Amino acid sequence: MTTKEKAVVLVSGGLDSATVLAMALAEGFECYALAFDYGQRHRAELDASRDISRALGCEAHKVITLDLRAIGGSALTDDSIEVPEEQAEGIPVTYVPARNTVFLSLALGWAEVLGANSIHIGVNAVDYSGYPDCRPEFIAAFEAVANLATQVGVEGQTMRIHTPLMSLTKAEIIQRGMALGLDYGETVSCYQASDNGLACGVCDSCRLRRDGFLAAGAADPTKYF
Repeated sequence: MTTKEKAVVLVSGGLDSATVLAMALAEGFECYALAFDYGQRHRAELDASRDISRALGCEAHKVITLDLRAIGGSALTDDSIEVPEEQAEGIPVTYVPARNTVFLSLALGWAEVLGANSIHIGVNAVDYSGYPDCRPEFIAAFEAVANLATQVGVEGQTMRIHTPLMSLTKAEIIQRGMALGLDYGETVSCYQASDNGLACGVCDSCRLRRDGFLAAGAADPTKYF
C-alpha cells in the first residue's frame, strides 16, 4: 500500500481555496485543511471552510485563532474602514497587512508537526486585486525562508509551496473546479457576507467572482442578499 504524501492546504472557505483543495486531493495528497479566525468581518467563510473540508474528505480541519484586528489597517479587520464597492487603483483597503506571511508561517509550523513537505495556497497573480502577498515573487521568497528555517530544510529535504492558481484567470479556476465536481454554491467569497453566507454582490471580491462565472460560461451559484 502506497503512503500518500501529506499536505497542509489553506482553506478559507472561498472559491479559490476550495479549488486548490480539490486539486490537491485529485493529485493524491493526504490533505490537512487550515483556516484562520483572524478577526475578519464575518464567520460565514469559516463555516464554509469546515463544510467544504469535510465534504471533500480532508484528514483534518484546523482553525487557528489570531487577532489581526489588534493592528487593523484593513477594511476586513477594522470596522471604521468601509469595504469599497468600486475597483480601486493600487493596493485596495481590503488588503490585510502581512496576512499571507502570517498564515504561511503557521501552516509551515503545522506541516513540520505533521511531517508534511508541502503547503498549498490559492494565491493568484492574474485576478489578485492588487495584494502584494499574492505575487510569485513573494511565494518564491517565502519558500526559500521555509527551507532555511525548518528541520526539514536542515536535514536536506525540501518544503514546497504549491500555488496552482497563480497564473489562471478566475474563469479558468472555476472551470478547473467544476471539472473536479466542486460545488461552488458552498463557498463564500464576499468581503461582507451575512452570517448565513449571503453575498453583497457589490464588493471587489463579489465582482471578480461574478465576472469569473460569466467568463466561464457557467451559472453563478452564489447566494446574494
